[in-house]
Amino acid sequence: MSFSSSVSRRRTPAFATSCLAAGLLLAMASPAQAATFTGSGALTTDYVWRGTTQTQGDPAVQAGFRAAADNGLYGAVWGSNVEFAPETRASSELDVTLGWGGNLAEDWALDVNLTHYRYPSTTVDLDWTEAIGTVTWKQNTWAQLGYSSDALASGEAGAYAQLGARLPLSEQLRLEAAAGYYWLEDAYDDRYAHAQLGAVWAFKAPFELRVTAHATDRSAKTLFPGLAGSRVEAALQASF
Repeated sequence: MSFSSSVSRRRTPAFATSCLAAGLLLAMASPAQAATFTGSGALTTDYVWRGTTQTQGDPAVQAGFRAAADNGLYGAVWGSNVEFAPETRASSELDVTLGWGGNLAEDWALDVNLTHYRYPSTTVDLDWTEAIGTVTWKQNTWAQLGYSSDALASGEAGAYAQLGARLPLSEQLRLEAAAGYYWLEDAYDDRYAHAQLGAVWAFKAPFELRVTAHATDRSAKTLFPGLAGSRVEAALQASF
């Protein structure tokens, strides 16, 4: 996921996606490891990532697929339509992830992964890769840290941190909240904060309705004019 409002002029290694795909195949190749396959899909009024819209406020169709082995290794592919600056001609995003997830203790879990963000339709190179680690407590509270030496395909380093929590109100209704901070001094000489608060209604398995309010600080609005700020998105989502 990315939100470039300017055109990247630097070319990144084209084999990054191939390396991730090869790693996934190797992880799943062992006959001793059974694999679990899951998927997800969503129709949303806006694709918002780290506080900024990726579709200029327009709707998005999203789908993902994940394969996980018994040893915790997993691979995932996720896609969405996007809309960046017109000169990029970006219309689609494909995220390829290779990682490991498992329990650290009774209430604690860890997920570490390498995610490659790829934009197949662009005329310039917007592709980049990020390492992400997430610690979860009792499945409802999490802390996440991401780092890339090529943040947002800028050729410069960037780090991202997020704290989040979900609060079940009933078997069908829950609240979700998160706050994040993105350090982009090397790439854009600035940093910014964002927050979000949402409600999710699991009205009929596997379908859910989600409404989320997003807000960013002034730095985000300066960095990404027209893309950051306050906005609300609604989505119909499903996991299977």
